[in-house]
Amino acid sequence: MSKLFSPITIRGEEIPNRVFVAPMCQYSSETEDGHASAWHTVHYGTRAVGGAGLVMLEASSVRADGRITPWDLGIWDDSHVTSMGPVVEAIVGNGATPAIQLAHAGRKAAHGKPWEGSKMLSASEGGWETIAPSPISFQEDWNVPREMTLDDIGQLVDDFASAAKRSVNAGMKVIELHMAHGYLGCEFLSPLSNQRDDQYGGSLENRARFPLEITKAVRSAIPDSMPLFVRVSATEYMDNGWDVDECVEFSRWLKDEGVDLIDCSSGGNSATQSLTPFPGYQVQFSARIRSEAEVTTGAVGLITEAAQAEKILDDGDADVILLARELLRNPYWPIHAQTELDGAAEWPDQYKRVAELRNR
Repeated sequence: MSKLFSPITIRGEEIPNRVFVAPMCQYSSETEDGHASAWHTVHYGTRAVGGAGLVMLEASSVRADGRITPWDLGIWDDSHVTSMGPVVEAIVGNGATPAIQLAHAGRKAAHGKPWEGSKMLSASEGGWETIAPSPISFQEDWNVPREMTLDDIGQLVDDFASAAKRSVNAGMKVIELHMAHGYLGCEFLSPLSNQRDDQYGGSLENRARFPLEITKAVRSAIPDSMPLFVRVSATEYMDNGWDVDECVEFSRWLKDEGVDLIDCSSGGNSATQSLTPFPGYQVQFSARIRSEAEVTTGAVGLITEAAQAEKILDDGDADVILLARELLRNPYWPIHAQTELDGAAEWPDQYKRVAELRNR
């Protein structure tokens, strides 16, 4: 059997293979209240049918003001647990492990849907006041966020812990904390977006304090057997900004707080970042964090071919592969990839006629 389609046990959870669906926002809550819709049930259920070992729900906000758009999923209210029920059932019922990413968008909140231009929304358009570690906008034409107080910080730590408990009640088997791509946790880590002069700004230890407080609170709020992941931006591709050296040290601290896997992405915190992606361009970060922080890692970013994914695992550059856009293009990528690597794959009973007639 290929490495890609071998099971992996992380903490107390055995996941059937190492193809993980990366969190990808759908902006499809029906009533702008954070509740999952029929779209989510079909979308995530289809990726489970397609053979992914773990299916992770998109960034789900721990507070209403933490959404990227008014149509994002939420997990700040007990009613969200009920609406996620059919989604979890669709994932579990089709053989995959259900996971959720908990998030707060910080200064990148209160925007429109991407296919409608992603403009910052005014209050009359359904927007709201944004918050951040420092009153620094992401780009010139965006609103300046309100600097968070110490009370704000303490409340948000509690909000993440409460959201984690709701996630457990919803049937999630894995939780990921979103500390990448310029959202709130990432904003605290970067010296470019965090220019505080208190215990949450300045040194790496201070900039990492809030993300680590969230991590500790969530780890304490969930079962000891439940895996905890963190998604990081390993670098922000900016002079004097957050870089992979700091990220390696941060990953060590995350491991000490009970994090089981570092999901290694990059960028997203600076509108003027300089980046030229190429196939597997972020694998270098996964490899370095895995080696130097001695923690389980996931690789993501322009991984599109089965042989490419298998080589990443064989080379010891990552322990799992997270796919995003490729699984939007083809939710059955895992079945085709396993057929290529192992000579055969198990199609759902309802689709076996496709496999039987493939060469006719």
